[in-house]
Amino acid sequence: MRKLAAAPVFSLGFRPFFLAGAAFALLAVAIWALWLYGRLPGAQPVGGMLAWHRHEMPFGFAVAIIAGFLLTAVPNWTGRPGLKGWPLIGLVLVWLLARLAWLMPASPGFLLVLQMPFLPLLAGVLGRDLIAAGKRDNYPILLMVALLAGCQAMTLWGLWTDDVGLQRRGVLAALWLVGAMMSVIGGRVIPFFIQRGLNRPAQPAASPWPTRILMVSGLLAALTFALGLDDVPRLWLAALFVLMGTLQLVRLWRWHDRGLWRVPLLWSLYLSYVWLVVAVFAMAMWHAGWMPQQSLATHSLAVGGVGGLILAMIARVSLGHTGRALQPSKAIVAGFALVLLAGLSRVLLVPFSGLGLALSALLWCCAFGLFLLRYSDILLKPRAL
Repeated sequence: MRKLAAAPVFSLGFRPFFLAGAAFALLAVAIWALWLYGRLPGAQPVGGMLAWHRHEMPFGFAVAIIAGFLLTAVPNWTGRPGLKGWPLIGLVLVWLLARLAWLMPASPGFLLVLQMPFLPLLAGVLGRDLIAAGKRDNYPILLMVALLAGCQAMTLWGLWTDDVGLQRRGVLAALWLVGAMMSVIGGRVIPFFIQRGLNRPAQPAASPWPTRILMVSGLLAALTFALGLDDVPRLWLAALFVLMGTLQLVRLWRWHDRGLWRVPLLWSLYLSYVWLVVAVFAMAMWHAGWMPQQSLATHSLAVGGVGGLILAMIARVSLGHTGRALQPSKAIVAGFALVLLAGLSRVLLVPFSGLGLALSALLWCCAFGLFLLRYSDILLKPRAL
């Protein structure tokens, strides 16, 4: 048992959660696609397959990666030791039990009991260190984790009461919260990665106000989904999303450097961030009455934005925090391209052909499969000297 707690994979949060999150991304999307095309007969999970898919992509997949990133970043921000050994194993098991809970022949209430502890426990671990170190500038991240827990409670309560509308509102609010969190974190790390990756001199600190406005507007956007204000197009919400998209475009312009197109770890982040811009402008178009399907905006964010940024980020963070050279293999570079193509397929092909969804799922699974193929060994073995 001591050997298990001392294993390299449990030495820091990114290792087990990046592995688990990537494996779950592959498995969950494969199961969803097989079921959609009638290739997976049999009993369905509590609440049905749609409820499972809606819940598990943000609260299973995305939350695992967020946990791995924050459990690694917060010790760097605070100078305090990160979670490791048995406490980390315990948190991973809480996440895993929540995934397995859908397979148990039990009531929605039992599912709720098994699902709810993870995010509050994560918030408690992060909050303990941030508060002890007095890192008030990072409190918004803690707030977003707490709000994600609230969105999950809303989604599961909708499952308990058989309220499909409440489930949808909770999931969409969570997805846009994840987008807001990635916007905040991306605003910190992407320009830093570009400067380091291209050996550029440090740039003067940008005004904090655009980032603050993006964070507040992102939280407001998530709130509108939680309140069900996306039920009909609203011009004032179109204006909100145009503001968000404009600020994101300014960010992309400030970050751009021609050299980044030669570095896969940089262009993958940059192009994935472009999907965030596509998603907010697509929502603006929907609220303005110029686009018929709101789901196109949702999946621009979920597949291209969240999926792309996660794959690019975990590839870069895993190399850096295990002491490896920041040179991804050709396979993972192909993975970066595949997940971006998965986004294009889901958004551009699905409205015209049902095969677009199958292609998107296949590309997504291949992308995360390549990550597991190339990075499992890195994440399971000790840090390189």
